[in-house]
Amino acid sequence: MLRREFVQYLQALLKPEQIKDFCPNGLQVQGAEEVTNIVTGVTATEALIDEAIALKADTILVHHGYFWKGENQTITGMKYQRVKKLLDHNINLFAYHLPLDIHPELGNNAQLAKLLGIKVTGPLELGNPVSVPIQGELPFGIDGVSFNEMISKKLNRQCLHIAPPSNKPIKTMAWCTGGGQGYIELAAEQGIDAFISGEASEQTTHIAREMDIHFFAAGHHATERYGAKALGEFVARDLGLNVDFVDIDNPV
Repeated sequence: MLRREFVQYLQALLKPEQIKDFCPNGLQVQGAEEVTNIVTGVTATEALIDEAIALKADTILVHHGYFWKGENQTITGMKYQRVKKLLDHNINLFAYHLPLDIHPELGNNAQLAKLLGIKVTGPLELGNPVSVPIQGELPFGIDGVSFNEMISKKLNRQCLHIAPPSNKPIKTMAWCTGGGQGYIELAAEQGIDAFISGEASEQTTHIAREMDIHFFAAGHHATERYGAKALGEFVARDLGLNVDFVDIDNPV
């Protein structure tokens, strides 16, 4: 498949124009004209690029790419080393941030719900069709300790659980993978039993305790493994291209 055709395919699939983001979505670094061998991953680290080179990939497709709003715009140091390897080996770099979070089937939030057995009921930001956080419910009520054990086992990562004073059973959930802990207050205001994200901030603990909501922080990387993997598997089936998911683990 020609690179320009692959650009159009991903744009139509992920619709980046529908949401404002903190980085450019789509083709970030131009490489080979023909896309045949793709590596997907969470973040375009040097380690992921090295794996792509070893696999003779012509294209890398990730959730976390480069050129973030507010960062140093010069291509020096670590960014230089990464970009140089991409250019030296003629590898395309595609990155989709929020568009991959919110995709209703392939997105990080949708894939986490599937993994944890949560039924999606709608956006957390009511009336916003492209809400990043979403909400849902479990098929049965569960206590916080048991749910924490389940998340930790499913993600192979010890999850942080902040229980509210009531320690109420959990039936309704809201979640936002990665650094989505800022949405916990909105979830609590809607009377939702628990909120899941990848990270926690100092104030998150106080919100959980004072607004009577369970909070689970399961790791930024751990909660966002599944979108890039699902996207790659879909591309492989739909286009017949060779796609390898490479998980460069990150304890955070």
